[in-house]
Amino acid sequence: MTTPLARKRPVTVRMFAQRFSSTPRGARLARRLALHELHQWGVAYDSELSDTAGLLVAELAANAVTHGRVPGRECELGLLYAPGLHLRIDVTDARGERRPDPAASPGPLDEGGRGLLLVGALATRWEVLDRVPVGKTVRAELDL
Repeated sequence: MTTPLARKRPVTVRMFAQRFSSTPRGARLARRLALHELHQWGVAYDSELSDTAGLLVAELAANAVTHGRVPGRECELGLLYAPGLHLRIDVTDARGERRPDPAASPGPLDEGGRGLLLVGALATRWEVLDRVPVGKTVRAELDL
């Protein structure tokens, strides 16, 4: 006896991409745009998912404009949201040779270097991808 195929509800995948200047103001704008777009997609402001996504975008965008900045080149934010499945956050910059080290841990007196620890703690997974022809993308994913 065979079992009938289970019908699954279709999932609408939402995508967003926007370039921003490689400046602190651009990083703030990336975070605000991400939260606004998620709100438009039904993820309420101040919800757990919105807060987590905001922190991830803020950290990745700040790293991109601080460590991945090339004068005259922009950074890019990408979001891919499949409700109930996952949220993917991509932040791309133009410096492919400066890659974050996931194994690095800051010393107790270091003033920086804790941002990727935060990303690792909040995201289900994160990775660094090459961007063709130049640059890199730091991707953080949240399973929902």
